[in-house]
Amino acid sequence: MKILFAASECVPFCKTGGLADVIGALPKALRKKRHDVRVILPKYKSIRVHEYGLKEIREHVRVPVGPRMEAGGLWTAKTESGVPVIFISHEGYFGRPGLYCSAEGDYADNPERFIFFSRAVLEACKAIDFRPDVIHGHDWQTGLVCAYLRLQKQADAFFQRTASVFTIHNIAFQGVFPKETMDLAGFPWSEFTQDKLEFYDHLSFLKTGLTYADALTTVSPTYARQIQSSAEFGRGMEGTLRARAKDLMGILNGLDLDEWDPAHDPFLAKPFDAGTLAGRKDCKAALQHMLKLPVAPRTPLAGLVARLDVQKGIDWVAECAPGLIADGMQIVVLGQGDEALRRRLERLERQFPQAFRMRSDFNEPLAHHIYGGSDLFLMPSRFEPCGLGQMIAMRYGSVPVVMHTGGLADTVIPVSGQDTGTGFVFYDPAAPSLLAAIRQALRLYADAPAWERLQARAMRARFSWEESAGQYAEVYRRACLAGRQAQGRGRLSRSSAKKRGSSLA
Repeated sequence: MKILFAASECVPFCKTGGLADVIGALPKALRKKRHDVRVILPKYKSIRVHEYGLKEIREHVRVPVGPRMEAGGLWTAKTESGVPVIFISHEGYFGRPGLYCSAEGDYADNPERFIFFSRAVLEACKAIDFRPDVIHGHDWQTGLVCAYLRLQKQADAFFQRTASVFTIHNIAFQGVFPKETMDLAGFPWSEFTQDKLEFYDHLSFLKTGLTYADALTTVSPTYARQIQSSAEFGRGMEGTLRARAKDLMGILNGLDLDEWDPAHDPFLAKPFDAGTLAGRKDCKAALQHMLKLPVAPRTPLAGLVARLDVQKGIDWVAECAPGLIADGMQIVVLGQGDEALRRRLERLERQFPQAFRMRSDFNEPLAHHIYGGSDLFLMPSRFEPCGLGQMIAMRYGSVPVVMHTGGLADTVIPVSGQDTGTGFVFYDPAAPSLLAAIRQALRLYADAPAWERLQARAMRARFSWEESAGQYAEVYRRACLAGRQAQGRGRLSRSSAKKRGSSLA
């Protein structure tokens, strides 16, 4: 099957969050299953052209953006695993430092930038003569691709057999813009209805993808149920998702087991695996020494690697920290984000210099040291579509403490006795509930043999992309079937559609 991933970021080329990790890993897993997979991205200024071997090709694209025609160049490269990547260049849209924003906030022309990119995705397919069976869009930045494909298929034989799949990585990011963006996007106003493009008198790029894609996925089974259940989780999209419940599937993200492997991690002080945990003691001592904490083998050390945001429960951690430190715990936090939370955590470091550390630089080696050296990994998110941190932590023997939500509920089995479970789970979204879960963990930590058995169980949990890739392949098959059925219905209604003037501008 020929599959094109349309996305706004992908490791190693460009990244702001977990989306980039998925786009870097899932095509690799699908390629191992002998699918012809390619990725298409904007060519941002921050992408290191020479380091990643980007080469400009002769072909280019021209697409309408409002009343203008905009031209874009095409570049190619390959990932380390051999997945071909196409980059769309446009100096005006992508020749700036950030992917989506500057220090002052989101770029004002983001809707125009991703209208251009979404249109260019389809034109690039024709320019390089790649006729995909499926175009797989991700998050609001590519939601319009699904609509352009659906509407364009009526008149473009090149895409007659191409279906679309759209994945929600975090429904909180919706790409909501003034309704006048309809003209810029070239959509007929007949599509601006509550059951299609209209979202509270605005145009939402996310809702557009949810409406027009042949199949929908999100990144864990629990999150798929939650975002249909209420406005708290669905953020206004719950009605649209309930209407498409039969087309929505939750598929857990996987973990790149080659990248995250404590037995071969060059950042760690000593390698280890589930059968030889002795090396973890050296890793813990190295972490304590690196951060100038007292090197104490039996002092419980909790780590946290996350964006500093209330969604991640950072405020709960800050509230619990004094009590945990009084219990004899050390705490290490690595993250960037909300300035007020960062200052609050830095005050804790000043208040408890022998027990608390806050680091806000982008520091990949330190992240590996925290996973490999901490005893507990704190991930008390208020909501979490999937989460990779808890999977990495378990792979590295750092026992997770998580809120029962989204992918955390799907991946962490609650400890209910000495030899059960893979982590500690709390259910009430409040700091006291988190504190109780951590203290439950500390009681088991006091029994060193039982704790090591827990670590070994967590490390043996498997979250590879292989199984997830198989599930996506089945979604692609269903999407192609749904696309052909929709195409048949389109033929029946084409003459009446023309009479209504519902052609793509």
